[in-house]
Amino acid sequence: MDKWLWMSAGDLGRGIGDGEIDPVALTECYLEAIDGHEHRDRIYSAVTHDRARAEAQAAGARAKLGLRRSPLDGVPVSWKDLFDSAGVATEAGSALLAGRVPEADARVLAVATRLGTVCLGKTHMSELAFSGLGLNPITATPPNVNDPKAVPGGSSSGAAASVAFGLAPIGIGSDTGGSVRIPSAWNDLVGLKTTSGRLSLDGVVPLAKSFDTIGPLCRSVEDCALALAAMENGRAPDLRGATVEGARIGVLQGHVLDGVRPEPMAGFERAMAALEAAGAVLEPFDMPEAAEANAMSGILFTSEAYGLWKDVIEAAPDRMFPEIRERFRGGKAHLAADFVAAWERLHAIRALWAERTARYDAVILPTAPILPPEADRLLSDHDYYVQENLLALRNTRVGNLMGLCGLTLPTGVPSAGLMILGAPGAEEAILRLGAGAEKALS
Repeated sequence: MDKWLWMSAGDLGRGIGDGEIDPVALTECYLEAIDGHEHRDRIYSAVTHDRARAEAQAAGARAKLGLRRSPLDGVPVSWKDLFDSAGVATEAGSALLAGRVPEADARVLAVATRLGTVCLGKTHMSELAFSGLGLNPITATPPNVNDPKAVPGGSSSGAAASVAFGLAPIGIGSDTGGSVRIPSAWNDLVGLKTTSGRLSLDGVVPLAKSFDTIGPLCRSVEDCALALAAMENGRAPDLRGATVEGARIGVLQGHVLDGVRPEPMAGFERAMAALEAAGAVLEPFDMPEAAEANAMSGILFTSEAYGLWKDVIEAAPDRMFPEIRERFRGGKAHLAADFVAAWERLHAIRALWAERTARYDAVILPTAPILPPEADRLLSDHDYYVQENLLALRNTRVGNLMGLCGLTLPTGVPSAGLMILGAPGAEEAILRLGAGAEKALS
């Protein structure tokens, strides 16, 4: 049964449907693996044994009757610790929220549960989701699958680790500036950033509501498609026969390629070569306004985040990781008039992006320009922390600032991802293109 720990969620679901996998045995396999793992308490903030077993038993009964509710009925899932879970602490990686126990599930968790997914528990994360590194000395810093000294990426750090270490077939995370895609890339997973507004944020601890999105971290593009469908009670796109042949893909130039370190660049170049060999047409294009938008990130993200959290933070500031606290406090410096002006300019830049990328099926760039940095140095060197955090988020932010959906795929170079960005609401098209790219890269 250990092989189940490394199977895709889609294959597990098919096994359940074919009567080859018992959901109860599958869930017990995962619970045993979690409880016996040396990094359990660094990955999971809570393991919901009773809930998982009850949901697995119900899924097993439905399977025997031929009444499965979805392709993922009976498949276990981990949930980032900012999704409300009834009767279980939801603390968003912060001592500020210690003891916060919601009465009801977040909307997406409730929908996925109704469609049969099995909740394994809650995963650790960057404090209040405000870092792309995944370093959290307040609660726990999950491990990186490629380097025991490195951070895992954040803020959906435990979500990534749960899948990368074989402790969940799917991890559900959130992405405000890259928090699904960075940990996915740094742990050689597939991650989907959905369009803002596609999935309900009801019952999700916010960071910046204008940019907050939900997405899965998985082993395959198919699993991302199935997870999205499960969270919105939809139908996953048919990925059979997916190909990149004939696809016209823009290769974003400019600031996203500045200073990309050798390993991420090697992965990106390998991916581009594979896409071209599979018949895609790649066309470099520049858009300086994307760099202009990135330069406005401080006022756009930080002002909103501090506005949401200032009362909670200033009531007990010493309970926070200082790097996160001071990043929030950076929101104090911006005038309301400047915040409004920045949003007006961002809307104009989004319109320019839509116009200039309309001829492409997708836009690609390296997911992150750096490899995951060492945790110990981040803790001891403030300037290094700030530098690496901003670099980690630089490329993924393009997707959030432009209001796009996107995927990150492993490139074959450890911790180096390929990011594929699509138009707002084009998840189905990007998933199909991503499935073709996945074949090309493999």
